[in-house]
Amino acid sequence: MSEISIRLATVADAEAIRMIYNHEVEHTVATFDLVPRSLVDQQQWLAARSGAFAAIVAVDIDDAVIGFGSLSPYKDRPGYRTSVEDSVYVHRDHQGRGIGKLIVHELLSVARISGFHAVFARITSTSEASRALHASCGFDLVGIEREVGRKFNRWLDVALMEMLLVD
Repeated sequence: MSEISIRLATVADAEAIRMIYNHEVEHTVATFDLVPRSLVDQQQWLAARSGAFAAIVAVDIDDAVIGFGSLSPYKDRPGYRTSVEDSVYVHRDHQGRGIGKLIVHELLSVARISGFHAVFARITSTSEASRALHASCGFDLVGIEREVGRKFNRWLDVALMEMLLVD
């Protein structure tokens, strides 16, 4: 895994991130987005990411983006400000190589440094790989939200996983 590194995403990474994300939008239930992002949408998404909520990318030895992740506010009410939600996506040709784990570990490090207390992952309940990834990083399953999403003409459950960041 020494050929893979993690760095902050830049606007120059927008197209590569967009391609990874749009594959998930169009072909999987990893995201509940229904419409692929345009390049402008992706650039705006990246421009809005900074500080604790910055996007990160996993890159190979040639600096090609092969995965990305970010932290987002968990809820918009002030009482939730100590909690965040992670998002992790790995290019389909690079899955199963530990890249997702590198991204999650970096996001957890950012969350700790930023003073957050809880990190949540909301994962389609049928996504065994993502659930296993988060469990291997210390997340616990804390609930199942029944039929909260709809995509590809079917109802989808969401597994809620949480990790408390304690010293």
